Amino acid sequence: MTDTVSRFPRRSALRLLGGAVAVVAAATGGFAPASRAHARDGRGPGAGARVEGLLARLTLDEKISLLHGATDPRPLGQAGYVPGVARLGIPPLRLADGPAGVRVTRHATALPAPVLLASAFDPDLARRYGQVIGREGRALGQDVLLSPMVNLIRTPYAGRNFETFSEDPLLSAHLVAAEIEGIQGEGLIATVKHFALNNQERDRTSVDVRVDERTLHETELRGFEAAVAAGTGAVMGAYNKVNGTFACENEELLTGVLRERWGFTGWVMTDWSAAHSTREALMAGLDMEMPDGTHFGTPLTAAVRDGGVPERYVDRAVRRVLTVMDRFGLLGGTVPQRPDRDAEAGAAVAREVAEAGATLLRNAHGTLPLSAGGSVAVIGPTGARPLVSGGGSAHVVPEHADSPLDAIRSRAARVTYALGEDAFGKPLPASALDPAFDTEAQRVDAGRTWTYDGTLTVTDAEAGDDWTFVLHYSGTPSLRPKVLLDGEELFPLVPGWDEYFMGGLLTHAADGLSVRRKTLKPARGKHRLSITAQGGDTGQSFRLRRITAATRAQDVAEAVRAARAARDVVLFAYEDAIEGQDRTTIALPGNQERLIEAVTAANPRTTVVLNTSSATSMPWLERTGAVLQMYYPGQEGAAATAAVLFGDRDPGGRLTQSFPADDEHHPVAGDPRRYPGVAGTEQYTEGVHVGHRWYDAEGVPPLFPFGHGLSYTSFGYEDPDARWTADGLDVAFTVRNTGPRDGVAVPQVYAGPAPDLRLDQPVRVLAGYRRLTLRAGEQRRVTVRVEPRTLSSWDPKARDWVLGTGPRTLWIGASSRDPRLRTSVRVGG
Repeated sequence: MTDTVSRFPRRSALRLLGGAVAVVAAATGGFAPASRAHARDGRGPGAGARVEGLLARLTLDEKISLLHGATDPRPLGQAGYVPGVARLGIPPLRLADGPAGVRVTRHATALPAPVLLASAFDPDLARRYGQVIGREGRALGQDVLLSPMVNLIRTPYAGRNFETFSEDPLLSAHLVAAEIEGIQGEGLIATVKHFALNNQERDRTSVDVRVDERTLHETELRGFEAAVAAGTGAVMGAYNKVNGTFACENEELLTGVLRERWGFTGWVMTDWSAAHSTREALMAGLDMEMPDGTHFGTPLTAAVRDGGVPERYVDRAVRRVLTVMDRFGLLGGTVPQRPDRDAEAGAAVAREVAEAGATLLRNAHGTLPLSAGGSVAVIGPTGARPLVSGGGSAHVVPEHADSPLDAIRSRAARVTYALGEDAFGKPLPASALDPAFDTEAQRVDAGRTWTYDGTLTVTDAEAGDDWTFVLHYSGTPSLRPKVLLDGEELFPLVPGWDEYFMGGLLTHAADGLSVRRKTLKPARGKHRLSITAQGGDTGQSFRLRRITAATRAQDVAEAVRAARAARDVVLFAYEDAIEGQDRTTIALPGNQERLIEAVTAANPRTTVVLNTSSATSMPWLERTGAVLQMYYPGQEGAAATAAVLFGDRDPGGRLTQSFPADDEHHPVAGDPRRYPGVAGTEQYTEGVHVGHRWYDAEGVPPLFPFGHGLSYTSFGYEDPDARWTADGLDVAFTVRNTGPRDGVAVPQVYAGPAPDLRLDQPVRVLAGYRRLTLRAGEQRRVTVRVEPRTLSSWDPKARDWVLGTGPRTLWIGASSRDPRLRTSVRVGG
């Protein structure tokens, strides 16, 4: 049986409303540049008579009003708003965040994090993921989606790794193109972000990323180019600088690469408050400032009127915005009818993605799947309270999200639960406070102020240990109770947007109160404690708690007792990622490592389920029975996790990023020039050796390699054959399910360097892959098409792609470090 695969991503019809994107495929699989004149003035192939007619009738003030954000008179909780021009039938635009679902104040489908979607290695599934977001965005009154994110996973510390796809340029390119086709096929304008090199949150608004031309094109830009080829309507510029110039005013990127080389005809907007100039940004190729008009409002009007900025540059930007609006049917006098939400269909896709991306990292001694007739101890806070999504712009308000504990209880005969790791604190004992007060139930009425001035006593046994003070409160951030310990404010307002881009799990208690934490080491003795809380207009409630070594020990002891009494243990471990903040370590936070060590010592049949944002170190790995990576699995994560744990679904996910063994062995470890940067400058000195390519080049063994993931069955690979054709490389092989169960295989093809190229090349690159579901005993003949672009390198002298001809080694296997077959082929000629 032969299963031939067409070129990824599929260049299917984009089904756009009222227009198309004209890009011409070059011989290398790239795209011919648009004419320089069209790129410069915005008169690309999508600009039509309707747009030019509107442009001629717009006043200068009306034109400029279309180039920056404003306050929405009827807000829906979305991120941005651009007013229209009613007298000319130009409707307003509402722009919503949406990497894992539409982020507004109304209910929406909370899909699994994009990194979990990517783990399925399935562009068709990414397309359907995009369709859910596209339909819901339109149904919820939105016009533009501020997603998908396609920046590469370069450092395991990056706080938004869960919002993007992969460390690999090819996989990222395939998935972003497919998702955009899904989003825009439903009539919602997609915005690929963050252009470019926004690969960390630390110093993201100021860091200067230095990168050579070849590294830029062969790694980070490939996904953005695929997004343009798929017809993305908008591009969001990044906060950071690129080679000395802020990305949102970088002419080489915004005009040279994006428009002249790739033929992009949509518009470029800033990330929120990422503009730094007026004239320079507009002339470089920026079209829209969000969320306001600090630079593109009154200053732009004045610059045009005093002759500092030629009005043709304003016309160019407006033309680009209107062209996309026309393409999506927004300028015809009537906006296309908005669909109703299909919550049931959205939930079905959310569950399918969570099951397909579930990645089994370890399974020793037949620990999984679990038996429905056995006893199970569920341990960990995210076992009882689902970690649906990450924080910041990825947060979605789901209609429901069941807990894994309830899902497991519906399957197993006997289930017990232990918290194990308390993230929300225990009450302060009254004996430690003088005067004593109830720290659990303080209520401040509207218009009133409540104060406390007393002492907190730390005993000898408690001194020197970490204390985490935990404040729960119901008011707004500006009304957060002011708590001072020895004169130091414990919970001050975080500057800028970061106050609002907090975590998805840890910042709200089960009853909805907001939560903030402060960790310190108080000395023995008495400490002055002062609290001031205001009721504001509606009143507020608050409570003050603490986590100490003693409370942690109590939680661990309870978990150990539960583990000993059960046949199997499912321990849920978590890490709560936050936009605007990087991780400081890849180790699990809090007391979780000690919890896992204690529980696995008590019961080796322990499965650790990881609800984490990115790679995690696992010094406890060999003690476990199994490890299941679920990232942030969305609203249907509980059902999906249970389905995989009990064997209803084969764990079909594979890692889209290498997991390092520890903080000392990964591509940016030990070199502050690479991360987080020195004196405000970060250097991509690893060159083209990003992700798994670095581990190969340096000979460093990862904890788990790129592409790794286990099944409940086994697979054999046979009979490789590779042939060079006029439009690429066809790699054929047979995959056989050699085990007793149906299962999912994800065979991957890797290509070695080309001897004819005198350029530094990776040891091997991902060249293609397939996702296969095979019945027990079934075999299938598969052909994977490898694009010429994948076999090419960027030549800095030619400033173009050069095919890597000559004999090339090919590996076919189950991960970047698990080759099952090897063959060779002559490329070119």
